Amino acid sequence: MAKPIMAKATAVWLVDNTTLTFKQIADFTGMHELEIQGIADGDVAAGVKGFDPVANNQLTAEDIKRAEADPTVVLRLKHNPAAEGETKRRGPRYTPLSKRQDRPAAIYWLVKFHPELADAQISRLVGTTKPTIKSIRERTHWNIGNIQPIDPVALGLCKQSELDESVQKAAEKKAREGHAMDDDARRKLLSTEESLEMEDAPRIPTAIEGLETFSLREDSDDKKEKAIDADSLFNLPEGSDDDDEDDEEEGRR
Repeated sequence: MAKPIMAKATAVWLVDNTTLTFKQIADFTGMHELEIQGIADGDVAAGVKGFDPVANNQLTAEDIKRAEADPTVVLRLKHNPAAEGETKRRGPRYTPLSKRQDRPAAIYWLVKFHPELADAQISRLVGTTKPTIKSIRERTHWNIGNIQPIDPVALGLCKQSELDESVQKAAEKKAREGHAMDDDARRKLLSTEESLEMEDAPRIPTAIEGLETFSLREDSDDKKEKAIDADSLFNLPEGSDDDDEDDEEEGRR
């Protein structure tokens, strides 16, 4: 059930100006009955000025009269048609002071391992500004030499589900734009669970591996041929002895 604004001040006004039970006031304002009793005794909310829920369009006088007549009636906040369709706007993510110094490391990690993420997505994930992201992308940050990339999930700046959702949206955008992606890029755009289920990519393509084997065989064949050629140098050709004898006979003559 929706609660009124300035609940404690509203409770003060209801205690001072109505005969509602402590439980009725506690249920309407979202407070505990003992707190309402403390307000009536003057121990709680001392010095707090009452806030009129009727004048501020949170209750009607008829609702109060009906609840005063029947202690079982539960007061409900008056419906405000002007508030229909309103949604809470999501502001920038709040980052605790103790973790703000870790944001450049998280940005560096996202820029390095997920370059497909837009600046707006990174800004929402780690709660930073676009100029800071741009300076780290272009390596013009004043402390870029000392920044080491660290996973923002490990730093506690965002949840793994939020990171996976942002990466998935970036993948869908790339697919709509028709960009061709290799296996490494596709792995980066997958969620953690999908990436772990994929088979390991081969380190050496089949064609290169075959060429490498072929070159090794060629080297071994060349070595064998060179060994055979070296041995053949020490073997005299056939008929060399007969030629030497003919030379000796001609010398004698």
